[in-house]
Amino acid sequence: MRIAMWSGPRNLSTAMMYSFGARADFHIVDEPFYAPFLARTGADHPMRAEILAGHPTDPKKVAQSLIGPIPENKLHFYQKHMTHHMVEGMPRDWISKVRNVFLIRHPAYVVASYAKKREGPSLDDLGFLQQADLLEEVRALGQTSIVIDSADIRADPEHMLKLLCAALGLNWDASMLHWPVGGHVQDGVWSKHWYGAVHNSTGFARAEDGIPLLEPEYAALAELALPSYQKLAKLKLA
Repeated sequence: MRIAMWSGPRNLSTAMMYSFGARADFHIVDEPFYAPFLARTGADHPMRAEILAGHPTDPKKVAQSLIGPIPENKLHFYQKHMTHHMVEGMPRDWISKVRNVFLIRHPAYVVASYAKKREGPSLDDLGFLQQADLLEEVRALGQTSIVIDSADIRADPEHMLKLLCAALGLNWDASMLHWPVGGHVQDGVWSKHWYGAVHNSTGFARAEDGIPLLEPEYAALAELALPSYQKLAKLKLA
C-alpha cells in the first residue's frame, strides 16, 4: 500500500509520519516535492539553499519514486505531502496510483503555529485551498475520501489511528502510538528549523485547548481558510 497523506504545514503531519515510520512494514518519505517547489517558485523559505542542495529538485523523478519500487524492501510506503507544494507544473498522474488521505487542522491553530516559525504567512502558504482542490481531484478519480482531523487524533490517538487503518484496509499496529526521541532518518534537512517540538516527543501531544486568539491580521487569514477546512471536516472519520 502507498499512502499519500495530504496536509498543510503545522498540522501534526510530522508526528503522523513518525507514527507510520514506527511500523516495521512501512518506509516513509518527508515532503518529497519541497525541493521541486522551491526550485520552481523561487520561494524564500528557511534553509532554502540547504534544501535545494540536499534533495532532488526534478518533480518528474520525484513522482516516479513515489510509485516505483518501495525502498528498503518494505511492504508499504507512507508519503508525507504538503498541498501547497503542488503548484502548476507538478506532475499529478501518480496520484491515481496511491491511497490519498487528508489530514486537517482548524486554521486558527495552523496560523498561530506557523507564525512562530515564519512570520507573515499568506493563504497560499497554509495549503487549505489547495487541500480542498486536491480532495475534489481525488474524488473525481473515484477514490473514497478519507479525511482525519488532527484534533481528534490528539484527543484519542489509538481510537483514531484504528479508524484510519480500518478505512485503509490496513492492519492495526500498536507501535504507531510511540516513536524514538530525536527524529527519523528520513527527515528532510528542513527538520532542524521546523521539527523541534516533535523531535523531543515520543508520542502524540495531548488535546489542544480552546481556539487561540489571533492578532487581527492573522485572524483574518484564518477566516479566509475556514471554509476549506469546514468542507473537509464534514467528511472526517469519527
